[in-house]
Amino acid sequence: GATPRAGCSVRACSSLATRARAKPWTDRTRLQNWKSPSLSSLSSRRTASSFPSSVDRSLLAHSVGVPEGCVSAIILAGGVGKRMGAEIPKQYLDLSGKPIATYSLETFAGMKEVGELVVVCLEEWEHIFRDSYEGLPDGHKKPIVWARPGKERQDSVLNGLLASSKKSKLVAIHDSARPLITPEDALNCMRDGLDCGAAVLGVPVKPTIKEVNDDGTVLKTLERSRLWEVQTPQCVKPSLLEEGFDFVKKGGIEVTDDVSIVEAIGRPVRITKGSYTNIKVTTPDDMSVAQRFLNDQNQG
Repeated sequence: GATPRAGCSVRACSSLATRARAKPWTDRTRLQNWKSPSLSSLSSRRTASSFPSSVDRSLLAHSVGVPEGCVSAIILAGGVGKRMGAEIPKQYLDLSGKPIATYSLETFAGMKEVGELVVVCLEEWEHIFRDSYEGLPDGHKKPIVWARPGKERQDSVLNGLLASSKKSKLVAIHDSARPLITPEDALNCMRDGLDCGAAVLGVPVKPTIKEVNDDGTVLKTLERSRLWEVQTPQCVKPSLLEEGFDFVKKGGIEVTDDVSIVEAIGRPVRITKGSYTNIKVTTPDDMSVAQRFLNDQNQG
């Protein structure tokens, strides 16, 4: 089977960004040949990261550099979008003149830290991304790789991971239905991911949250100051994510977000404070909110 990804040097990672000039369209077929690495072989190559104190955490995050071209941006675009009630998946609906999914593609393509774009979508929707890609400035045309969605979200993430370059130092997994991610928030999450091993964008919850019993009565009121709503991207070192997938596969565990795979093996995950505007468009009301946010960004 494939060997676990090794850590990448700045020189090796930078080469990812330059491959676009020679061959921007890439297909990889490692899915059929990939075998989960054993837990022992992976864990021997890593040590656990510790959390910095709250006093120096922000300073430490900004002191961590993200080498140019060392990140594989995995854009998940395989969802059906039943809650939207539209004839096509929500991520391909028009938002201010272009498909929702293309916003994040363009954002990650414009980041020098990103060395390749891994798009997880059905073949019939590839043209959406190809059209957007052709309109990018030449300097933003990173190598683009295709992977297919799986039955569940974690299967799609695994397929994207397997299609990504082994030279990548970090993968940034992003929902294509979040069009308003900013480069600044994404970069902060990448920094935290490199420092801690795994990081996820999030925002403090605003409402009061109550846990309820099966009969609908309140069990307890949760402490709001400790609750965060998580977003994407979720940035993880590839070897750590492979170890997590090996663990959840053996245990038959299903997870609903990517860093939960890392949590399952007892590794720390850092929350990177993001923006409330980074919403996931899942309903018609969300479309209206996203349009207002987009208008505000354009006016700003």
